[in-house]
Amino acid sequence: MSIQAVVFDAYGTLFDVYSIGALAEQLYPGQGAAISVLWRDKQIDYTRLITMSDPHRAEGSRYYQSFWNITRSALLYTLERFKLDAKPEHVDALMGQYAKLTPFAENLGVLQSLKERGITTAILSNGSPEMLSTAVSSAGMTDLIDHVISVDPIRLFKTSPEAYGLVHQTIPAEKQDILFVSSNGWDALGATWFGFTTLWVNRQQLPFEAIGPHPSYTGHDLTRVLDVFNH
Repeated sequence: MSIQAVVFDAYGTLFDVYSIGALAEQLYPGQGAAISVLWRDKQIDYTRLITMSDPHRAEGSRYYQSFWNITRSALLYTLERFKLDAKPEHVDALMGQYAKLTPFAENLGVLQSLKERGITTAILSNGSPEMLSTAVSSAGMTDLIDHVISVDPIRLFKTSPEAYGLVHQTIPAEKQDILFVSSNGWDALGATWFGFTTLWVNRQQLPFEAIGPHPSYTGHDLTRVLDVFNH
């Protein structure tokens, strides 16, 4: 096995973006699940809209906003779409909870096993540095993640090749020697196109993307990362 580093997506992969539905249900009874789904979809829509809408990629998008601001805007859109009252205290509560999303149960054990094997671990995320720092700290992962890499410095979101290229500025390894792990099919595909060895954590039992190559590996949860090293 030539894998020298494992790079994780954050939102949806390490942190459960749909766990926010529990608080949303308390604040807006009967709407919690729908809010969490549309909120996430609109959040990703905005990252793509921003990155695709400016031809001056080398300079970073002129329309760039931090992932935190995009997340808040996506929430406001969602509440308006469902004709719900965006009370400031409700918005603040949901954003506060988003900053500390519930990590998936198997995360710490997997990360600890990788550290014991001497494997470099990292996060590559659309999230802003402050968001990621809070999420990693609240999940108890600070000592288990070697590098937290945000797209913020280049002002371009995944799946732009420039975003994946940030990994090489931190981890001196060949593309194929980096295992990129994401629960987002589009992210796994983008990383595969970039040249990483990839693992799609298919938590929702979705079909493969209908374009492009399949990821190098697939699994139902993060423990599949360890299986890669055991074969």
